[in-house]
Amino acid sequence: MDLKEAREQFIQAWGAFGSAWGINRSMAQVHALLLIAPEPLSTEDVMEELNISRGNANMNLRALIDWNLVQKVLKSGERREFFSAEKDVWKVATSITKERKKRELEPLVKLLDTFEEIPGASPEAKAFRKMTHDLHDLTTRLDTLLEKSVRRDVQWFVKAATTLLR
Repeated sequence: MDLKEAREQFIQAWGAFGSAWGINRSMAQVHALLLIAPEPLSTEDVMEELNISRGNANMNLRALIDWNLVQKVLKSGERREFFSAEKDVWKVATSITKERKKRELEPLVKLLDTFEEIPGASPEAKAFRKMTHDLHDLTTRLDTLLEKSVRRDVQWFVKAATTLLR
């Protein structure tokens, strides 16, 4: 396999991986391209490399900036914007974890919290409160674990994961 084919396969695989985790495939592919790019790329470079529209490229670059996975890079004498991805994989994982926690887990914890005071003595109401309480407990614990993991370094995470897997 040559480098061009390997790059294409990586971009496609990262896109599929991202979409399996609920992230837009195009966004994941733009991220993959920037991850493997040795130099910052312009919007036009991204459009050409991935064969996507300007709107699609711009929207996904902005989303990646919002996720703290990509940053704008200024090049002296250039009027175009350039973009570079964070290359430290721990920082990438931490940024993704923070964003998914904020978008997915925290709203669920808040919703489950509102169910704690549902009135009623019927078996249905008791079963509902028990299940939502148990889910609230689980999601709160996951939220705490994720919060601790994003505040620590990779060695702490590996040690914690190893301890959990024993």
